[in-house]
Amino acid sequence: MWTIASRGRWWALGAVNLAVIAVGLDGTVLSVALPTLAHALHASESDLQWFSSGYLLVLAAAMLPVGLMGDRFGRKRIMLPALALFAVGSAACAYSPSPGAFIAARAVLALAGAGVIVMALSALIGLFDEQDRGRAVGVWAAANFLALPIGPILGGWLLSHFWWGWVFVLNIPVALVGFAAVALLVPDTRAEEKPGLDLVGIALSVAGLVALSYGLIAAGSHGWTSAATLAPMLAGLAVLAAFGVWERWLAHTPSGEPLLDPDLLRSRSYRWGVILQAVAILGMVGVLFTMPQFFQAVTGTDAMGSGLRLLPLICGLIAGAVPADRLSRRVGAKTVTTTGFLILTVGLAVGSRTSTSSGDAFIAIWMALVGVGMGLSMATAASAALVELPQERGGIGSAVMQALNKTGAPLGAAILGSALTSVYLARLHLTGLSAALAAAVRHSVFGGVAVAAQLHSQPLLSNVRDAFAAGVDEALLISAGIAMIGALLSLGFLPNLVTAAGSERASTGKDMPLVEPH
Repeated sequence: MWTIASRGRWWALGAVNLAVIAVGLDGTVLSVALPTLAHALHASESDLQWFSSGYLLVLAAAMLPVGLMGDRFGRKRIMLPALALFAVGSAACAYSPSPGAFIAARAVLALAGAGVIVMALSALIGLFDEQDRGRAVGVWAAANFLALPIGPILGGWLLSHFWWGWVFVLNIPVALVGFAAVALLVPDTRAEEKPGLDLVGIALSVAGLVALSYGLIAAGSHGWTSAATLAPMLAGLAVLAAFGVWERWLAHTPSGEPLLDPDLLRSRSYRWGVILQAVAILGMVGVLFTMPQFFQAVTGTDAMGSGLRLLPLICGLIAGAVPADRLSRRVGAKTVTTTGFLILTVGLAVGSRTSTSSGDAFIAIWMALVGVGMGLSMATAASAALVELPQERGGIGSAVMQALNKTGAPLGAAILGSALTSVYLARLHLTGLSAALAAAVRHSVFGGVAVAAQLHSQPLLSNVRDAFAAGVDEALLISAGIAMIGALLSLGFLPNLVTAAGSERASTGKDMPLVEPH
């Protein structure tokens, strides 16, 4: 098996993280660009949800097949074409003439992003043993967060001074540099025993995740009780249940090679680490989706100002993620993850008191708290999931974690988007407006601001902004409840010494089993 010197491993990790940053830039730039895209592409609030959620739908569906391909053919052989495709998709986004074309380009980006994201994690598993893997995961998490300040600030500056397409063109050189770094520094690892090609499992997992994610996204625009929401959600759950039955049957067949080995989920550290990381992301979706719109529509800042106002969140994320592994080695993964979720809960609860008159200092404080809580909980949960994952299962194990994360994001967007929209519409007072103007106000908060400016109506502007701020508060309060659920799950189910396992092995010289006692 390929080995690499200690210093070389960290250089290789840097190359992997550069590829991760290339993908991360896209998501963070999009969060700041949504208001600009609403005007440039004449996009509705539903279109804006699809710009982010449609990307996540394809991303989630591609995860498991990509993980299998990496284990089967080599992680580097998947990551390099994915980075090249990501550059092509970024150019397609920049020159999209309509919301539909932009969504299609985002689907290309999602397919490429799946290859980069899953292969980055599985390459990390191949590079580091259990003793150093927790620290490497912390560095990986920090690299994910580094894209957050770079994207909003650079993207905001570009949006304020140049053509909006430049925010996607900037992905191209980063992806190409990442391509060169991975090609030169990262070894091509794969499973020693080539896994089988479970075509039925692949088809069922893709169909189930697509249908479920589609239903969750549709809930944001059609409501939770409409047929357009319930039919795909129920169909997706049914197909995923069939996928589980098929995989279990295949695992007990003498010559069967399932896409997802059920034994993988028997590890309590892996199982609950995966679940808790998804819950952490679910609780944070509301901030990333609502606050850029709040800054620009409610407080009147431009895209650059919106990016700068996200800095406290980013600083908190890095401050929480970097020391997470060291803290978990001292007090245990359960303690650190639970503490992170509690800090996240407090930050979101305080944020739910935000109003149109809230000052920058108040918003910066609660966003920094949210960042610290997110960094602690997500990095530690990821370490718990990966610390004992063997290289043989690196691709598919990473893919399962990322698939659940990316399915949780549209779930969060659907729940929180529905709450925000319902409160926004309920708080509007549109008496005296024509049907066309009233429809524009209901269409989105930016439409409401535009109508108020057209009519030179300060009362309407105040009403639109107050209504949207109330919707944001509702979304953040729901997010706080999700974070509290994460704290309770962590306290009840996550093993407390998971991320210390590597140091325990090193000191005793003994191997520890992958499957932990229940």
